[in-house]
Amino acid sequence: MYFMKKIFVLIVISFFTVNMNAQEKKTEKEEETAEGTPRPGFKKENLFTGGGIQLSLSSNTFIIGASPVLGYSINKWLDAGIVINFTYYSNRHVTYYSPGTGLYYISDDKLKQTVLGPGIFAKFYPLKFLFIQAQGELNFISERFIYANGQPTDKTNYTVPSLLVGAGYCSGRQGIGDLYYYVSLLFDVAQNGNSPYVEQISNGKVNVLPILRAGLQIPLFQGKRGR
Repeated sequence: MYFMKKIFVLIVISFFTVNMNAQEKKTEKEEETAEGTPRPGFKKENLFTGGGIQLSLSSNTFIIGASPVLGYSINKWLDAGIVINFTYYSNRHVTYYSPGTGLYYISDDKLKQTVLGPGIFAKFYPLKFLFIQAQGELNFISERFIYANGQPTDKTNYTVPSLLVGAGYCSGRQGIGDLYYYVSLLFDVAQNGNSPYVEQISNGKVNVLPILRAGLQIPLFQGKRGR
């Protein structure tokens, strides 16, 4: 876990170092080469913000959250950036393992979590209206167990990594620097039993929950756009 945290921090620092060390102010003449192609390097008009809301439902589980982002369009096919997820998770029937029988059983105990999950993401656009997304997160979780038998509530804090992979649809994206909305469907392929994006079922396995997200991508600067 310590190693994953260290790698995660190094990636985020590298992202900002590469982008912020470049020059931010260039004239329109300097933005193009003699051949008429966009100049390489950092372009502030490629920065974007925005984010979305998420919803995930199953028979026992409810998830809702928000995820503001700060990103950079590397080219018209690829976006990357950082994201912070704020998530509320509720499970009304907690699954337990019984060592004596070797079986799992579903209880009437309830589990409630609040999650703060910084992460990094990349979106690849094979088509203007379609993207494939991968997003790594390190979730800081605060949880409460509410027992059906009336015993005192348990509270604990821990961290767990997630790797979200999926695809989405966007409307209004023509290239770099556009305002558009999107809808995506993601799954936590890491399948960690403590992830806020899975639920444990009675056979001891985890059920990966579909994560539906919708939001806006908003350009930060209305400069010259690359198509």
